[in-house]
Amino acid sequence: MASRSTASRRAPENESAIAYVQADGLAVMKIVKHCHEEAATNMDIAQGALLGLVVENRLEITNCFPFPKQTDDTMDEDEYQLAMMRRLRRVNVDHFHVGWYQSSDVGNFLSLPLLESQFHYQTSIEESVVVIYDTQKSARGFITLKAYRLTPQAIEMYKEGEFTPEALVKLKIGFENLFTEVPFVIKNSALTNIMMTELSEMVPEEEGSKFLDLGTASVLEGQLRCLMDRVDELNQEAIKFNRYQQMVSRQQLEKHKLLQKRAQENAARLAKDEPPLPEEDINKLFRPHPVPPRLNPMIIAGQINTHSQAISQFCSQSLAKLYITQALQNAKESNVNP
Repeated sequence: MASRSTASRRAPENESAIAYVQADGLAVMKIVKHCHEEAATNMDIAQGALLGLVVENRLEITNCFPFPKQTDDTMDEDEYQLAMMRRLRRVNVDHFHVGWYQSSDVGNFLSLPLLESQFHYQTSIEESVVVIYDTQKSARGFITLKAYRLTPQAIEMYKEGEFTPEALVKLKIGFENLFTEVPFVIKNSALTNIMMTELSEMVPEEEGSKFLDLGTASVLEGQLRCLMDRVDELNQEAIKFNRYQQMVSRQQLEKHKLLQKRAQENAARLAKDEPPLPEEDINKLFRPHPVPPRLNPMIIAGQINTHSQAISQFCSQSLAKLYITQALQNAKESNVNP
């Protein structure tokens, strides 16, 4: 799991001053290759370590390597990562651990394991980031690489270990400020840019005529299905919390009735010069109900927000395509029928 960081560097707990993440083209190609291989073979989530260094206000990612698969019980992940960084150091390659990467499907990356893993990374390596690569969107021609870091509020929430509504309100944290996105830049050498220019000239002209493809129903259907599933899960969490509130209200009502009855009994005993009965035994009868943690509903709300933004962006692009194709069709008809 990515939650076990092997780095021994400790950093202060203040917020990092990283302005953006700069990744070499080689590291990006390794991430893309690994994520697509995992998606094509067994649909598992691809995870790996990011290596690089911090220069001024930017985090440079120069290399990476995948984590071993969890099915291999004979290999210790910590030992594997240490051995990999040791070998990279021998061949004069940047071997400092600066974060990790993970694949996602249609932007569905926000989860409890990801939060825990990034918390462990960020508390041991202050500058660490998690890079999310969307295999589905990239397969359709929109390469999607985003870097995220936990906010100070999220780190404080995990340190306290309290996920009750009161604790979240005190920290002023919600799904919208769990993560902060860091600008992600891909940098290539001059020779690589020259080669890419030459390759672009070798692409046949007909290959560049598919930008107005309107066959987008399957993509929108998949995103809407994911959104519906998340809404159902959030509804179930809301039902659990409402049931908890009803149980607390019922308990408080019963406790209030018993306290009133005890107060009447004590008043009658005082009138007879008898000692009053204590109220502590009534309090012992009512044990407080456990508060359902609010972390999982907050994560689900974040997933809903991510899917909604993706659908909104996708529909805007599709609507623009429709207007463009309509204008082209009208121009074609006017040329045919002058």
